[in-house]
Amino acid sequence: MNDSAISINDVALDYPRKKKGVGLLREFITGRFKKVPRKDRWFRALNGINLDIKKGEVVGIMGPNGSGKSTLLRVIAGIYAPDEGSVEVEGRITLLAGIGTGFNQDLTGRENIKLTGSIFGFDSKSISDMEEGIIDFSGIREFIDDPIRTYSAGMRARLGFAIISNLEPDILLLDEVMSVGDHEFRKKSRARIDELVQGDATVVIVSHSKSILKSMCDKVYGLHNGEIVTDGEPESAFEFYESEKE
Repeated sequence: MNDSAISINDVALDYPRKKKGVGLLREFITGRFKKVPRKDRWFRALNGINLDIKKGEVVGIMGPNGSGKSTLLRVIAGIYAPDEGSVEVEGRITLLAGIGTGFNQDLTGRENIKLTGSIFGFDSKSISDMEEGIIDFSGIREFIDDPIRTYSAGMRARLGFAIISNLEPDILLLDEVMSVGDHEFRKKSRARIDELVQGDATVVIVSHSKSILKSMCDKVYGLHNGEIVTDGEPESAFEFYESEKE
């Protein structure tokens, strides 16, 4: 892979239409790998994605709702397996998607730090060594021993970013989380990403915010109907996105 951190080759992914809950689970268990060849039963969430992201790059993905942005991040993270094509990654990946995704709502903030660290393979000593730094970064020390269910969305986002960024991933995937929190926390978060990139980490950010992507990203790609429609030049992606909003 040379200097590539993420190499995506002709990736396609299909979802079943009009299925949710038990119906969706049944579709995946009984029919996911034996698809009935009826186009009206499936829609193509990603279609022929080709993308090469170099080590140390900060890459943005933007597009209208339903364009496939979050699905693409989950394919990169290995949560979804593509139906066609391949994804190769080099290094440890962490994904922060949504507000407080992955937290146990009944555990305290401190307990969730330990839980998340263990999920990512860190031993208890390593987690203990990181704990104070995570709490300081989050800025919610006075609430750290309260259950997560009592946190506001902003507090959960602060803690989530503090944990994930302090795990020092090789590849950091952020899905619509950079605009949460006050100005000072967003400023601190951007500085933390700069630190990670200087250490050769690779960052992929999904966001609707032109200002965030413009200030942080080396390249920005526009996504539409599961296809990349711009060349990575940030201004091209911004122009595309503005045209979609009209």
